Amino acid sequence: MAKETKDIKVPLKMRLSAWWNGYDLDDVKELLLARQNGGVEAEKTSADKIEIDTPNVEDSISALKWDELRMKMSQLIWGDGYCGPGGKEHIARMCKLLTMNSEMSAIVVGAGLGGPARVLAEEFGVWITGYELSETLAERGMKMSTDMGLASKAIISHLDPEKAEPFDRRFDRAFSKEALYNFPDKPKILKDTFDTLKEGALFLITDYTLANVSAIENPDVQKWLSQEAIRPFPVTADYMQNSLEEAGFVLRVNEDISKEYIDLIEGSWSKAATVAEHLATKGDEGVAAIKILMEEAEHWALRAKLLKEGHIHVWRFLANKPAEQIR
Repeated sequence: MAKETKDIKVPLKMRLSAWWNGYDLDDVKELLLARQNGGVEAEKTSADKIEIDTPNVEDSISALKWDELRMKMSQLIWGDGYCGPGGKEHIARMCKLLTMNSEMSAIVVGAGLGGPARVLAEEFGVWITGYELSETLAERGMKMSTDMGLASKAIISHLDPEKAEPFDRRFDRAFSKEALYNFPDKPKILKDTFDTLKEGALFLITDYTLANVSAIENPDVQKWLSQEAIRPFPVTADYMQNSLEEAGFVLRVNEDISKEYIDLIEGSWSKAATVAEHLATKGDEGVAAIKILMEEAEHWALRAKLLKEGHIHVWRFLANKPAEQIR
């Protein structure tokens, strides 16, 4: 029996539920083995209560605010300085499209905790100014840059998108990673970015887009949007393309990267069980952390579901600010 239960794979949600309710994981495995074998009904154990006692996280949460514990749990899954998929190697590989060097400066729109901004500074030697809508994330991101000795090389500041001229200098490059969907006025932020870039500059974007206009009415899409810390305003890829071109950009890359993004999500969450197992040894503090981890897991599971079903996409754009023609 010991060998058989050892080979049983416990789904992530059930593992988190077991640790949340204080059940022994071996009991859960025995329960799953009994169900798998069928036939005579197995003797009832405390593990049978898991599916009943587990708090319905998905239905009970609304907006997931960026507090201290959520920032900590997010980084345990995604890596230091990250609020979502794509660690250091992924960012460095993707941003080769920007052909940067140490003589350049770059703006990051939607800097989060500053992980990608610091990668650009360290890997390419670029001077980075990151802007973030969340004051909480911006403050923590700047502290992380300072602690890493990058206070002047990877600046993270809060951004007021309604400000007439939010950017006060000129940049050679721009980067935005799954952030523009949070801006209510897409044409404005894209035109503001265009105006702050030098001629010949490149702007690399990855962002959530709607499959079509009617996708916004999908109940699961509405649930996802209601969980976001900052109210999102997603649009279609066609709308983004038109807005970029109307701002003055010329598109060089315009592609759906949803499959790659799903793989990034699933790859990162594969280690969540190990994280939860460690947290389960931390007493009351660990229990609170596991609750946040469960909420985060539900949030990303819903997002992955929407991507797989095609209601939303993750899109990549590489835009160029052309040099003015001399007549």
